Amino acid sequence: MSDIDPADVIHTRIWHEEPEPDNPFATRRALCRGYDVFGQMLGQARWVDMLLLLWRDTLPPRRQRDMLEQLALALANPGPRDPSVHAAMCGGVGGSMAAASLMAALAVGAGRSGGAREVFDAMQAWQQCGTHHAAWAALAAPAPCDPVEAFPDREHVPGFDPHGRSLPLSRRQLLQVLADTAATPRLQWLQAEADTLAAQIGYPLALSGIAAAAFADLELSPEAGELLFLLLRLPGAAAHALEQRAEGYRRFPFYQIQLDDAEDA
Repeated sequence: MSDIDPADVIHTRIWHEEPEPDNPFATRRALCRGYDVFGQMLGQARWVDMLLLLWRDTLPPRRQRDMLEQLALALANPGPRDPSVHAAMCGGVGGSMAAASLMAALAVGAGRSGGAREVFDAMQAWQQCGTHHAAWAALAAPAPCDPVEAFPDREHVPGFDPHGRSLPLSRRQLLQVLADTAATPRLQWLQAEADTLAAQIGYPLALSGIAAAAFADLELSPEAGELLFLLLRLPGAAAHALEQRAEGYRRFPFYQIQLDDAEDA
């Protein structure tokens, strides 16, 4: 048996494990940011508490954790019209393994138009613009990005829907619930100024923009917000992939091609 202390080779402030005396590969006690996961948190904490402890050094106040729980509910299923869910559905109906359907959802949902990279961009915009209307309006011009970046250049103000004309009821309801749940200065400002911003920018707030403001209010980094947005949207993608796997391709709900024999003749 090696006498090397795992603490000497595993460098993390997030997690600490103590092994069983008779089995160094079995965990006796696991600590997340100092909290005993199985002896202290289990039965007392919620899933969002664990999420935030993994992403932050300390837990925010209870009302902010409640806000994240409501956001997680809203993001859990983007719906079958969302490209990331549709990608997972294609994997499911084609008989792909579970991991392949989820990877398809992650890949399609990672982009700069309504995806996780737009959340990253919007969180950076919060750092740059704060609660200043003129600064947000100035972002309307397309901005070239790092030439070595994997994503295309930004073509619209991040966090806003370039295809929308007005703020949908569902987003307005979500914004109100999140802003009322906790001390959230960015969400509260968005709730009050959503229509004014839409008039200045030319299109309404997107779901990615609401999520970005919420993550910024939770003091997460843009990188963390990007990853968390991807994670929170996976349950719906998984559920729709399973449904389509059972239904089969003959009942796939999109892009059916009607063949007209007369036209082909």
